[in-house]
Amino acid sequence: MLRTGRPTTILAAALAATIAAAAPALAGTGQPSPWQLGLQGAVTPIFHQAHSFHAFLLAIITVIVLFVLALLVYCVVRFREEKNPVPSKTTHHTLLEVAWTIIPVLILVVIAIPSFRLLYAQYSPPPADLTIKVVGRQWNWDVVYPDANELTLTQIMLEPEELQPGQPRLLAVDNNAVVPVNKVVRVHVTSDDVIHSFAMPSFGVKVDAVPGRLNETWFKAEKEGIYYGQCSELCGLAHAFMPIAIQVVSEDTYNKWLEAAKTDLEAAKKVLQQASVSSLTSVASR
Repeated sequence: MLRTGRPTTILAAALAATIAAAAPALAGTGQPSPWQLGLQGAVTPIFHQAHSFHAFLLAIITVIVLFVLALLVYCVVRFREEKNPVPSKTTHHTLLEVAWTIIPVLILVVIAIPSFRLLYAQYSPPPADLTIKVVGRQWNWDVVYPDANELTLTQIMLEPEELQPGQPRLLAVDNNAVVPVNKVVRVHVTSDDVIHSFAMPSFGVKVDAVPGRLNETWFKAEKEGIYYGQCSELCGLAHAFMPIAIQVVSEDTYNKWLEAAKTDLEAAKKVLQQASVSSLTSVASR
């Protein structure tokens, strides 16, 4: 029977602290969480598929690791020197050699099938409802709306003294790109100077921005909110200060924002603020 006392109390407190610390670690959609484990929460069909593939690979890897560990333990115990003073001189075993060649090949085939399916989905987008162009610069992003008379938003990272409550440090920007929820967004990505990388973790999107080249990706955000990413290429001195912010809103709010943004970005920001207030009021009244 376990006797209670100071060591047990300390152990229980340490366990409780570990569980408490793990709670935020497993959360996180749209931005990183302190002590985060695993991938950010998925809000697009592609990233849901990537999550499933990741879990599938993790299960396979776990089985392989446990199998190899069991073999090592068996060998250590079964073939230790005291039990086998005269070592075996066996050098070949046909069945074993065939098995350790065929089984890994079969495992790779099993992995390849969902992998190719995911790759096909990533690079075979459905018809787009909206197209935006993202241009990497040292060290900020320009988001262009070609269908809105080349409306351009320049995203500059907010300094610590400029942050509003709830805005994450090193990720919040002065002008969020805005897209409608549940719409297929085609993204053209390029660069004006050096190689950058457009990456939005919760969208499952990452594509290089290469000077003189137009790369393409897509996403379909299923949930409203503000989602953050960063340049994922070592692009120079201020690489760590080149965030991306995309705000997903309702289609009605998007249309109002776009109409206002064509003439006045500050008025467009007020549209987003009013929509946020209305949404919070609606939730509170339920």
